[in-house]
Amino acid sequence: MLKIFNLPDLGEGLTESELLTWKVAVGDAVKVNDVLAEVETAKAVVELSSPFDGTIAELHGESGTVVQVGAPIVSFDLPGSESEEAPTAGDDAGSGTLPDGRVPTLVGYGAAAEGAGRPARRTRVGRPAAPHPAPSSPPAGAPVTAAAVGTSTEGSAGTATLTVERPRSTPPVRRLAKDLGVDLSGLSGTGTGGVVTREDVQRAAEGSGPAPGSGAAAAPEPGVRTLGGRPRTEEEPIRSVRKATAAAMTASAFSAPHVTEFLTVDVTESMELLEELRRHRDFRELKLTPLTLVARAACLALERTPELNARWDGDHGRILRQNYVNLGIAAATPRGLMVPNITDAQALDLAALAERLGELTHVAREGALQPGQLTGGTFTLTNVGVFGVDAGTPIINPGEAGILALGQVRRMPWEHHGEIALRQVMTLSLSFDHRLVDGEQGSRFLADVGAVLRRPGMALALF
Repeated sequence: MLKIFNLPDLGEGLTESELLTWKVAVGDAVKVNDVLAEVETAKAVVELSSPFDGTIAELHGESGTVVQVGAPIVSFDLPGSESEEAPTAGDDAGSGTLPDGRVPTLVGYGAAAEGAGRPARRTRVGRPAAPHPAPSSPPAGAPVTAAAVGTSTEGSAGTATLTVERPRSTPPVRRLAKDLGVDLSGLSGTGTGGVVTREDVQRAAEGSGPAPGSGAAAAPEPGVRTLGGRPRTEEEPIRSVRKATAAAMTASAFSAPHVTEFLTVDVTESMELLEELRRHRDFRELKLTPLTLVARAACLALERTPELNARWDGDHGRILRQNYVNLGIAAATPRGLMVPNITDAQALDLAALAERLGELTHVAREGALQPGQLTGGTFTLTNVGVFGVDAGTPIINPGEAGILALGQVRRMPWEHHGEIALRQVMTLSLSFDHRLVDGEQGSRFLADVGAVLRRPGMALALF
């Protein structure tokens, strides 16, 4: 019998996932917990596992398709008949279905699978038909398309409208059709079940230019050089991480009143300390960077200025003071900007912080961060110095009170003991939520971090 598996909630309360790659094909035999596909949520790449033993009957979507939670993603051909069917993810008996209808999965709780069969397709109402009667059948020799199939109904004003079936295709194909100026309603799909494929769209577009009003750029003059020799226009879909980042940053920028302060610090002694520690037997296997020292200094300063580690809860009219530091580290990864955090960073010494930073960096670059590593942060560091940048105005991670940006370490003329000397200098940029943090508190925190970086030994006296 046919059984449809709907995309489950992957444990983070998200409403959709993007299908990255299929690990199976139609006709493959699979067992429970075999990996079906990799899907990308706004927080992580997750392997989607099979809830059944059976054969793959249909894959609902191509790579790049965004699938809503609860929507069909795989159809299985299961052994047995209706009366002999073993309990599955959609049944109460033996499946662990919860009272609210969710089903336990490997990574959380998902929507219960619906009954077998192809999901119903939506219909849409086209433009009003012409006032003269439409022919009962297409002219001889004319191709029959989805646009020619429908029913004529009488509207309230006596105008006939045509209800047509939406041509079946995937989001990337619809995007391609829009770019090429191809009307999908006039195509007969050659894919399984009449699905319109990329090849169908490309064949329809051959020999014709963009449709009027499609917004396509005018053809360039012959011989005009483009940037990097690339096509004049390239398309990149807005993927889950970029979409989530955009939404979070927009919400933060327009809900939390940002204030940014800057402090330029002579970090020569800190850089000398790093060189000395790298030769020490307890640190030889660790990667020590200015970020390591700033992470430690920030944890110390947050103890003296807890307002920077608080959370605004306007819905309940309260401020939450967090007496622990889950230190977020903004990281540029192949999937986009991610902010994994080091749990209970306040309890770690410099060596432990260096070790955890190294682990996070490696996992982020491999694209293997898990959802649990990306939630629960209380304060964030971002290192713009690795890109040769001196300073910036970072946007606060949603739900937090502050973010500290580290600029590059530069050798430049600086006053030292009453004389001008070449020193190693760094600029710190602190953005904070003015609902939680006053200028005095933000300045005190920034000054404390700067004091530790200027003279690391001051940590013994101040903290």
